[in-house]
Amino acid sequence: MGVIHLIRHGRLAELRLDNPAKLNCLTPAMLSDLARHCDEIDGDAGCLGVVVTAEGERAFCTGADITAWADLSPADFARQWVRGGHRIFDRLARLSKPTVAALTGPAFGGGLELAAACDIRVMVPAASLALPEAGVGIVPGWSGTQRLMRLLPEPVVKEMALFGRRLSAERALALGFVAEVAGDARGAAFAIAGRLEAMSPRAVEVAKYMIHAAAGEDGAAMVEALGSGMIGASADKAEGVAAFRAKRKPEFPGE
Repeated sequence: MGVIHLIRHGRLAELRLDNPAKLNCLTPAMLSDLARHCDEIDGDAGCLGVVVTAEGERAFCTGADITAWADLSPADFARQWVRGGHRIFDRLARLSKPTVAALTGPAFGGGLELAAACDIRVMVPAASLALPEAGVGIVPGWSGTQRLMRLLPEPVVKEMALFGRRLSAERALALGFVAEVAGDARGAAFAIAGRLEAMSPRAVEVAKYMIHAAAGEDGAAMVEALGSGMIGASADKAEGVAAFRAKRKPEFPGE
C-alpha cells in the first residue's frame, strides 16, 4: 500500500517515501499522506525546511502505481487521479518552507514530477530522470509538461516525454536541474537544508514567495501573500481592526 512518513530532525522535517517493494511508486494513500503532512508542516512555525527522501537505493520514485489508475474511467482518471495528484504536488511546491529532494535512485514519471515540485534537488551519480508515460499510453499528468518546462529547456523535456530518453545526473547538473551530485544524496540534502539554521525564517519565506511570483508558480497568490504580509504590519491595519472591534469609524494614520 505504501506510506509517506513525516520524521522530525530538530527544526527540519523529512518526508520519506516508503514503498520499496514497488520502487517507491506513489499510491492514493501516499498522496493523501503527502497532502496531510504538507498541511502540518506549513502550520509549524518551528520547522525551517523539508527534505524529501525515499526508502532503499533502488529508486527514489518510479512514478504512479499503475494498478491504482489502470481501471479508472476516463472521467475519473482525469478528475480523481490526475487533477487530485496535481493539486497535491502544487501543495508541496507552494509550501512556505524550503524543500530539498534527495534523489537516491531513478526518478521517473510522477517521481520526477515530485522532485520538480521541490525547491532544489540533489542526485546520486547513478540515478537518472525520465518521463516514460508515452510508453504505457498516457501523458505526464502531475506537471511533467508544465512545471518542468520552467526548470528545463524545451528540447530536453521533449527528449524525455516524446522519445523516452533518460537524463543522467551529470547532464541534469549541467542544466541546473539539480544543485549537486553526491554519493550520499540524503546527507548532502540535509547539509544544504541545515544551512537554514543560520537564515532568517521570515526572510527565507518571503524570498521564496518573491521567486515563485517571478517564476509563475501560483503568481497571483504569491503577490497577494506578499501584499497582505506588508499591510498586516501597518498601523492602518491595526487601527482598522481596533475600530471594527470598538464599532467606531476608523481614523487611519496612513502608516
